[in-house]
Amino acid sequence: MKKIISVLCALALIGSVTAYAQKKGDKEDWRERIRSQQVAMITSELDLTEAEAQAFWPVYNEVQAQRREAFKASVKALKALKNGVEGKDVNALLDQYEAAKKNCDAVDIQALARYKKVLPAEKVAKLLVAEEKFRHQQIGRLGKGEGGPHPGGPARRTGGKPVPVME
Repeated sequence: MKKIISVLCALALIGSVTAYAQKKGDKEDWRERIRSQQVAMITSELDLTEAEAQAFWPVYNEVQAQRREAFKASVKALKALKNGVEGKDVNALLDQYEAAKKNCDAVDIQALARYKKVLPAEKVAKLLVAEEKFRHQQIGRLGKGEGGPHPGGPARRTGGKPVPVME
């Protein structure tokens, strides 16, 4: 009897690990598709010359990595506020959150300066507009239940009700 229970537990563990790995792989595939769509839109909107593209894309990719890290830090600080307000120094948690948000802003400001070094001002402006346009496009798709990392998108996660999109 103990052997049967042990085997069943092992099978359940293997199944859950496999499902988790598949889910994580799906999420990475989804992220990569989104990044590819973003690159395609920016390429189309900016109409970069070959020389501009060679100078721009390494800078853009580095800035995107910095943005992701800054965003992760702000989310982590917000979670600390959410989970740790009771019994901790709230002012310290607020200071961490404020510092993380300021860092996000600093990354964006530094990015503008870096972009201006490799692109004409008109194309930097087009980049900002293209990024915002892409963001709105993705929010609209997710609001319709399209394009999320899981089949069914947010509609599936909200009990089948579509998530309203504000424009």
